Amino acid sequence: MKQLIDYIRLMLFVSGVLLGVQVPAFVDQYGQRLQAHATEAKLSLGEFQRDADRFFGGDLDKLIAHYRQNTDEVVKAGGESIEGIYQRYLLLEGALQRFNRSAYSGFQQVAFEPLADIRTEVWQHFSHTIMLDGRAIAIGLLIGLLLSMLSELCLVIVGKSCHKAYRLVILKRSRLN
Repeated sequence: MKQLIDYIRLMLFVSGVLLGVQVPAFVDQYGQRLQAHATEAKLSLGEFQRDADRFFGGDLDKLIAHYRQNTDEVVKAGGESIEGIYQRYLLLEGALQRFNRSAYSGFQQVAFEPLADIRTEVWQHFSHTIMLDGRAIAIGLLIGLLLSMLSELCLVIVGKSCHKAYRLVILKRSRLN
């Protein structure tokens, strides 16, 4: 029985390592999609930015305000569309800057403050690749170790619970006799 438990522990450790080495690939793919969306948003704003440069000294907010002040409902709606594209661009650019701040800021962003639509897109199209760099190996070993320690803790808790239950049964039997 002990040997079977040792094999299960080993399988959990290896599973944790394999799961852990996927983390950098996921973060990398998240960053690539974030970059692609930011580039697309910037391209979508291109014509409007040229109008803002030409008529409002490059200030997109002034261009949007001009559209909104127009009495034509179609032009007003166009201003709302431009503002939506502009706000999306600002959101993506800010997220991209935070993502690229340091070697580990991408991991931090994906773990604690991801853009939900980008994260979902990566999950749906994630290609399981293994990036064997220092970070991937360290994360893999850490997750493997944590998974092994968690399973060990569960075994200890279950073992203690079973031992207490066994002692209670023995104690009740001895009182009855």
